[in-house]
Amino acid sequence: MNDLFDTPSNGKSSYTAKDIEVLEGLEPVRRRPAMYIGGTDEGGLHHLFAEVLDNAMDEAVAGHASRIEVEIEADGTVTVADNGRGIPTDPHPKNKKLSALEVILTTLHSGGKFSGKVYATSGGLHGVGVSVVNALSDKLTVEVARDKRLWRQSYSRGKPTSKLQDAGQVANRRGTTISFHPDPEIFGQSARMRPARLFRMTRSKAYLYRGVEIRWRCAEELLKDAGDTPTEAVFHFPGGLGDFLAATLEKRPTATPKPFLGTASLGDDVGKVEWAIAWPLDGEGFSSTYCNTVPTPEGGTHEAGMRAALTKGLRAYGERVGNKKADKITGDDVAGGAGILLSVFIRDPQFQGQTKEKLVNSDVQRQVEQALRDHVDHFLTGDPEGANMLLELTLEKVEERQRRKAEKDIKRKAPARRLRLPGKLADCTRSGSNDTEIFLVEGDSAGGSAKQARDRETQAVLPLRGKILNVASASDDKKHGNQEIKDLLLALGCGTGKNYRQEDLRYDRVVIMTDADVDGAHIAALLMTFFYRELPGLINDGHLYLAVPPLYRLSRGGEVAYAHDDAHKDRLMKERFKGSSKVEISRFKGLGEMPVAQLKATTMSPKSRQMLRIEIPDGQERHTHIQIENLMGRKPELRLKFIQDHATEVEELDV
Repeated sequence: MNDLFDTPSNGKSSYTAKDIEVLEGLEPVRRRPAMYIGGTDEGGLHHLFAEVLDNAMDEAVAGHASRIEVEIEADGTVTVADNGRGIPTDPHPKNKKLSALEVILTTLHSGGKFSGKVYATSGGLHGVGVSVVNALSDKLTVEVARDKRLWRQSYSRGKPTSKLQDAGQVANRRGTTISFHPDPEIFGQSARMRPARLFRMTRSKAYLYRGVEIRWRCAEELLKDAGDTPTEAVFHFPGGLGDFLAATLEKRPTATPKPFLGTASLGDDVGKVEWAIAWPLDGEGFSSTYCNTVPTPEGGTHEAGMRAALTKGLRAYGERVGNKKADKITGDDVAGGAGILLSVFIRDPQFQGQTKEKLVNSDVQRQVEQALRDHVDHFLTGDPEGANMLLELTLEKVEERQRRKAEKDIKRKAPARRLRLPGKLADCTRSGSNDTEIFLVEGDSAGGSAKQARDRETQAVLPLRGKILNVASASDDKKHGNQEIKDLLLALGCGTGKNYRQEDLRYDRVVIMTDADVDGAHIAALLMTFFYRELPGLINDGHLYLAVPPLYRLSRGGEVAYAHDDAHKDRLMKERFKGSSKVEISRFKGLGEMPVAQLKATTMSPKSRQMLRIEIPDGQERHTHIQIENLMGRKPELRLKFIQDHATEVEELDV
């Protein structure tokens, strides 16, 4: 075995000065494109468009351009035009043989954004963006309209193919127009930009700066698989990120009636921040952050400042209203399920990498937090009802986080623990959940009757002891320690909250079956609250049902009818029995007192029963959430108010 430091004797591995290459011009970009655009995949391909569009947006943000035009041609050529100042075309002072335009397009680290004199804020920072696009395009044409004259020059793979040409006078035109075609040698012969993606990128820029109008055009033949992407469109959004948020959320219900919108200065001559935040009740959040109109998909210090302001603000509000759990709120709890749009404009931004995916300016976190803090307080105190709902929604996430941690701890402590079904569960015999159902009944008496009336193959019965715990007002410790809840979750087998898995649900239908009286209705309400708070996915997937047992039995001779309430009984007496005095009326005391045959026929047999599916009507998600919190939540004063508001509507009292 040769020593690691032995010199090979064959002399074939010589390494001399002749082996040292010096790459000039734009050759480094073509040799190693991933260093500049992140790769040669679809992401890198679309990054070319982003670089050119960012330059046009910088002109708009600087106040020199009011209009940008984007056009996608059938052959894949992309054109971006602005009505800004136009790239300078006069000779460059350090190389008078070349125009400033040619220097910018053919030299890395060249541009007007280093000093901050020409652009107060900009997305382009390193002077490599448009030169990289030039290097990676097999055709690029630039037109500059300045001082009522038009200049034109062509390039290919980073090198000029024509001199800078004076194309004559123009009266009503100014700005820069760049047309480029990505080089198939770099990206592959089959590479194509996706119009839908370019459309979204273009539209987002208009949202980010209110003072710009962006016009979109795309060749119709490119839109066959582009969904609803239009051939032409005009973007102008005076509402900025607020318009963006409304378009993104559409009509999804949110915790607060109005979103959290605003703009603020980051300090004297530092920059500004704009935000639009909402909290969808379905928990499907999103986050899009920007710096100087450049997307920062990995967030950064501006996002951290925003999260800190929201967290501290909601904690402070919780303390003011006397909620002792508010101090446990973290940034993930308050921002995790939110719809967040955040945009900052700052001087000299520092990004992680050339593709600018993350903002890393350390001072920006403090500046954004300070700018948002008072606005958060005003937003919460200005709408107590919405703030309370947001607080409750966030505390649910706190509880879910704590629950997940507890579950992980249990799994670590007992990895080999066998899963056993509750002892009181009378399970069905069919393997698999197809067309099976579990009846949740009150007490052993009703459970005994239900077990006798059931179809053993497809119907399971789980007796519950009295009134189940009100999970909307109970503490985490009580919920985690409640045996009835443990048995119920064990029987269902599908997990809770975000850990809910429909494929693991052991039954096709979960049926709440309680007595037809007031106590039964109360127990049903508690169970529905449990499923709404702990297993909303089960409701949304259409698995939760409410049995409708009768309250009365009416008979005359051999004729029998069942009534579900007093109104139904009176209607049957009038319409079916014609007011006869010979009708025998009996009132069921409960499911446990009902003969097995009658329980089966009226409530459990699919052939003859009535059953209601529990669902949340479209558009009523927010109203439902409010009602649950008001009637079942931790604040008794809200229940008292409901009683007072509806006291005049009560006709009979069951006391």
